[in-house]
Amino acid sequence: MPPTVSVVVPAYNNADFIEATLDSILAQTFTDFELLVADHSSTDDTWERIQRYAADDRVRLMQTPAGGGAPANWSRVTREATGEYLKLVCGDDLIDPRCLELQVAAMEANPEVVLASSRRTLIDAHGATVAQARGLAGLTGRQPGRVAARRAVIVGSNIFGEPACVLMRRADFERAGGWADTEPYVIDQQTFCNVLMLGDFYALPESLASFRLSASQWSVDLARQQSDQVVRFHHRLAEQNPGLLSRADLLRGDNLARAMAYVRRLAYIWLGHKMTPPDLVRDQVEA
Repeated sequence: MPPTVSVVVPAYNNADFIEATLDSILAQTFTDFELLVADHSSTDDTWERIQRYAADDRVRLMQTPAGGGAPANWSRVTREATGEYLKLVCGDDLIDPRCLELQVAAMEANPEVVLASSRRTLIDAHGATVAQARGLAGLTGRQPGRVAARRAVIVGSNIFGEPACVLMRRADFERAGGWADTEPYVIDQQTFCNVLMLGDFYALPESLASFRLSASQWSVDLARQQSDQVVRFHHRLAEQNPGLLSRADLLRGDNLARAMAYVRRLAYIWLGHKMTPPDLVRDQVEA
């Protein structure tokens, strides 16, 4: 029988953190899951470090040829998933031991929900907490998917958090077209909003994932590229879903997205003295 949940990990140059990531997944209180890990031709020893997990019956390791950026590895590892529910965890992030238990319970109790998300904790390269209980923009419990997607646009931010925060019904993820790769820096938020056009959203107030801040997020050029892609995503979402967003919504969301990109950069610079840059390059910014 297929497992209830497929947890997929697209790894790229995550040797410093990949073991902590996989250990956090394997420590779940909810046990009916498979763990699929795809290494995207890392140039460090990520592949060697994950070999010790191959003996676990829940784990399958694979490699993705170089090229194609994050969409190639995210799509490759996700295609192997067989579970009813899908969670992607980047190769340096963490999930709380109760994450799958609480999110599966919420979705089992609400069959109309296609995507659930939680708040998350921000951590630095050493695993120290930087900020707690971030995300969701005030949403709690069950909400119409279109309401949640609109909320994300008008606040100019990915209120759903990084993929580790999110659990989706795999069938609805596939109906929505899989990982949306038109704007690579916001591949997650684009995909979440596409899925939410098919059903309801559920917001869990607990912080059930940890997102690791990295040196690769400090560039002003990167901040500009990210904000430009967020703006294009906003307008594409509006065009594809008539009536979802007004012109005022788009104007507000676009302005906030541009402002937030530079606020985040300043925060990363401020945190720099606390972080030893591990020459980490997140899969999201892979060439």
